[in-house]
Amino acid sequence: MTTHSATNHGTHTHAETPGRGAHIAGLIVSGLVVLFLLFDSVIHIMNTSQVQEAMADLGFDPSLNRVFGIVLLICLVLYVVPTTAILGAVLLTGYLGGAVATNLLTEQPIVSTTLFPIYTGIFVWGGLWLRDNGVRNIMPLRRG
Repeated sequence: MTTHSATNHGTHTHAETPGRGAHIAGLIVSGLVVLFLLFDSVIHIMNTSQVQEAMADLGFDPSLNRVFGIVLLICLVLYVVPTTAILGAVLLTGYLGGAVATNLLTEQPIVSTTLFPIYTGIFVWGGLWLRDNGVRNIMPLRRG
């Protein structure tokens, strides 16, 4: 593996370029999270009856379902395009943070529902970290 050095606020760190296996694993993890979120986006855009009921139960006007779906779809497109993947991951993190806040406000079960967007965010960033050296430079793993 090739290593690249990066300077982080005066400290010297080394971020390794993803190997072939890590890159493929990152593509798989990212692909799975994209498929899941794409499904979520599409059902919001279609404004299915299940989504209407679920969003109403969370206190949202069901007329906003398509807006949620389109916003999520834009974030996903940015995440999938390599040159905007980091921006997409940041925006997805914000979107998922809103889901956590909503779940907290509506007193959803913690482990299964409220934390689910956090689990999803871990996969968003984990997949990107595995396949993108730029993310490894931003968030290096340090041995210590």
